[in-house]
Amino acid sequence: MKIGFQGVRGAFSDAAVRLYYESEEHRDELGDQGYETVGYSDFIKMLQDVNDGALDEAFFPVENTTTGIIARTYDYFQYYNVYAVGEVVEPIVQNLIVIPGTRPEEIRTVYSHPEALSQCSSFFRNNPDIRTVSYEDTALAVEYVKSCGDRSKAAIASALAAEINDMEILRPHVQNSDSNMTRFLVITNRPDYPDNADKVSVYFVTRRTPAALYKVLGIFASLEIDVLRLESRPIVTKRFEYCHYADFRGNLKDPVTEEAVRRLKEECMEVIVLGNYKSDPLAL
Repeated sequence: MKIGFQGVRGAFSDAAVRLYYESEEHRDELGDQGYETVGYSDFIKMLQDVNDGALDEAFFPVENTTTGIIARTYDYFQYYNVYAVGEVVEPIVQNLIVIPGTRPEEIRTVYSHPEALSQCSSFFRNNPDIRTVSYEDTALAVEYVKSCGDRSKAAIASALAAEINDMEILRPHVQNSDSNMTRFLVITNRPDYPDNADKVSVYFVTRRTPAALYKVLGIFASLEIDVLRLESRPIVTKRFEYCHYADFRGNLKDPVTEEAVRRLKEECMEVIVLGNYKSDPLAL
């Protein structure tokens, strides 16, 4: 299998791929065929390759426990023929990574992705003499520091990035929160959902009528379906109009779930089923 992820080897997306496919359940599914990974710098290119079948699956970050929905990725679902068939939650452990032998007092500059730097704001408040520099990717920041050979430079990234680049973790767990996690959806171009799927993701646009969203939520309430998440996003082609994303418990082969989707389509202007997959226990 050919699997896409955002970033380079050692990125948290790469770690999520390994976490998912090396679990006992999915290792058995792969059998002897194994998998090959391809890193992408562009989400759109990755989606296009899934859509066109150049990739069998790809890992798409959609939500973080500290920063919320990753809107730039979720919004792409509307425009491509892709479906979520799996879910994995990757614990985000940020580490201060240096050239082996570096002492703490030597560090003057730390490089990382802006989001990673913001997730470690407490560390930088406690070390005001250290300057932060934004970099396009956490794992690439480690590669850059290694290439410089300068002990005044460090990076913040995953333990995997340190291992791959033969770098040293000077200080582990420098993130603000130990509950920092990113949720990834495993996407493909086939709506071939696993039999044990228990979570449904949908996109919908309500009618412009009074209590439209209330009526939609009433569908789930009347069928006693647990809505796990609800997000509103602007429709970029329309002024001040909004679409909604929802996750709810269910399996599309179950009559109650089928009824919910049928009634949702009757009530809304537009409905897209984004996927039906086995939930990660950390996401419930």
